[in-house]
Amino acid sequence: MSETSKPDYLGHRKRIKEKYKAGGLKGWLDYEVLEFALLYAIPRKDTKVIAKELLSKFKSINGVLDADRKELEKVYGISEHTALFLNFLKDIAVFYLEKGLYKKDLLSSPDVVYDYLKASLKGALDEEFKAVFLNNRNHLLAVETIQTGTVKKSVVYPRKIVERALYNHAASVIIAHNHPGGSLKPSEDDCRVTKAIKEALKTVDIVLLDHILIGGDSYFSLRENGIEF
Repeated sequence: MSETSKPDYLGHRKRIKEKYKAGGLKGWLDYEVLEFALLYAIPRKDTKVIAKELLSKFKSINGVLDADRKELEKVYGISEHTALFLNFLKDIAVFYLEKGLYKKDLLSSPDVVYDYLKASLKGALDEEFKAVFLNNRNHLLAVETIQTGTVKKSVVYPRKIVERALYNHAASVIIAHNHPGGSLKPSEDDCRVTKAIKEALKTVDIVLLDHILIGGDSYFSLRENGIEF
């Protein structure tokens, strides 16, 4: 390459941008999607190579976006800046899904709740317990993280759920937590905690609608599966 010639990757960057402008991401391979995203975090390198390295280590785009920042930084070409950018892509996707919950009857549109909770809780290394607070029209009032625990369990206090439900003027609540190991089988503790929260909410005339478990790419709804609580 002469002193005046441009690196080959610059022409490729221009072509991939034009491809996106012409038709969005339809028909793109995983590495192409990731390569395109990395253009905005890595200005002077061939991002195709880095994208393929990331997919080799984390197996999928979901795996890349769910990955811990320190693990991302172990990959060739990924700086702290780029790892933060990849974490941000995941966070903005979760933010987008959460905003989509508002002004919908969430009992009539349960899939949007499941999609949000999967995106929000998937990949977490520790158990995280969330509460979704609804008004009397089943519209979202707020989503809050109630407790974050160890890899084995989080300790949830029913009184805290009640306090937050009253603060948000909720008529009903959906609770959810993840199983970092991927299991979707409700444990005895899961069932015990669900019943305790239901009874605590009942004392202030607030209804517990469901308890949703998130494991891997899937979910388990106690309500959908007919488990009484």
